[in-house]
Amino acid sequence: MERLAKRIRTISPSQTLAVSAKAKAMKKAGEKVISFGVGEPDFATPDHIMDAAREALEKGYTKYTPSAGIPELRRAICSKFRRENGLDYEPSQIIVTNGAKHAVFNTCYALVDEGDEVIIPAPYWVTYPEVVKTCGGVPVIVHASKRMGFKITPEQLRTAITPRTKLFIFNSPCNPTGAVYSEQEVRALADVCVEAGIFVLSDEIYEKLVYGETKPFSFAATSEAAKALTVTVNGVSKTYAMTGWRVGYLAAPKDIAQAIDSFQSHATSNACSISQYAALRALSSPAASVEEMVARFARRRLAMIERISDMGGAYCIIPDGAFYCMLVVSGAYGKKFGEKTIENSVDFADVLLDAAKVAVVPGVAFGADDCVRLSYSLSMEEMLEGLDRIDAFLRSLD
Repeated sequence: MERLAKRIRTISPSQTLAVSAKAKAMKKAGEKVISFGVGEPDFATPDHIMDAAREALEKGYTKYTPSAGIPELRRAICSKFRRENGLDYEPSQIIVTNGAKHAVFNTCYALVDEGDEVIIPAPYWVTYPEVVKTCGGVPVIVHASKRMGFKITPEQLRTAITPRTKLFIFNSPCNPTGAVYSEQEVRALADVCVEAGIFVLSDEIYEKLVYGETKPFSFAATSEAAKALTVTVNGVSKTYAMTGWRVGYLAAPKDIAQAIDSFQSHATSNACSISQYAALRALSSPAASVEEMVARFARRRLAMIERISDMGGAYCIIPDGAFYCMLVVSGAYGKKFGEKTIENSVDFADVLLDAAKVAVVPGVAFGADDCVRLSYSLSMEEMLEGLDRIDAFLRSLD
C-alpha cells in the first residue's frame, strides 16, 4: 500500500521556490547573491492600503466572513470588471480566494474530471500542469514558438482539441514570457473555444503590467458565448504589491461560481478578513499609485533588454508585459565551466548560481528547457550587476 495518495505523488516540486530557497541560504551564509527568481514586486504595499487593514482591525473585523468574500469586496470587483474590462457580473458570480493561485485550483477542481484533457500553452506558469494533474486531468502542452513571440495560434489550439478536451488555460500577460495577446488574437482563440464548446480559465493577474503598444483584452469580453464558458482569474498581488496578503478572485458563470463557493466553504472557507478590507481599498486606489510602479518596471525592462542585446551567447524575446524575460541560453549547452558540462537549463542555473552567485529559474520548469527565466522585480542596480555577472559567466565557458 502506498503511503501517499496518487494525486499528491503526481506533483513536481516548484523549481521557482527551490532556486529561491538555495539563493536565500547562500545569502544567509554571507554570500552576495543576486536573485532573478521568484516574481513579486519589490515595492512596499501602498500606505493607504495598509491603513485600511489597520482600520479593519480597529473595527474588530476579525471574524469569519461569507466563504465567497465580504459583499462590499464582491461588489467592488463587479465594478472593476465593468469599468476596466467591459464585463457585467453579479456579486453572486464573484468568489474571493486565498490568492489567485487558489482561484486557479478551485476552477480546475470544479471543472476537470479524471482523464479530462486541459490545453496549456508553453512556456507556462509552473503551477498550471501540476494543478491539472492533482485534479485528475491530463495536461496537453502546446508549444508557442519564439518566431510568434511565445504566442500560440488558433490553428495550434484547434489541432490540440480532442473529444476529451475540457479546458483551455490562457494567460495574458504571460508568466514566464511576458507575451501579451492583442484583442484580435484573443478573439481568434475565443472563436475556436466557442466552436469546440470547451471551457476557458483566463488568468489575467498581470493585466496592469504592460509596456508595449499591445494592450491585454479579457477573454470573456470577446462574446457572450465565450463569457458563458470562461472563468476569469485575477487578484491584487501583482498590481498593488500585495503578494503576502493572499487575496485573489474569480468571475464565473453562476453555476460554476456556486459550485466553487460550495467547495471553498469546505476547503478553506473565506480569505483573510483583514486582507479583504485591504483589497477593497486597493480596488478603489487612484490610478497614479499603480502607474508609478508600472513606470519603474518599464524602465527596468528596457534596461534589461538593452543589456541582454550586448551579451555573448544569449538573447531574449522582447516581453510586452508582466515582469519577466525568457533568456535563451541553449547556446551554452555542451560547453564546460571547469569540469562541469552544461547540458540543460537546470545545469545552467545550478552552475550559474555556484559560479556567479546569480539565481535564475530553469526554463524546463516552464516547458522551455532552452531558456531560463529572469524577473526584473529587483532594483535597477542589482539587476544590472546580475546581468553583468551572467554575461561574464557566458563568456567564460569553454
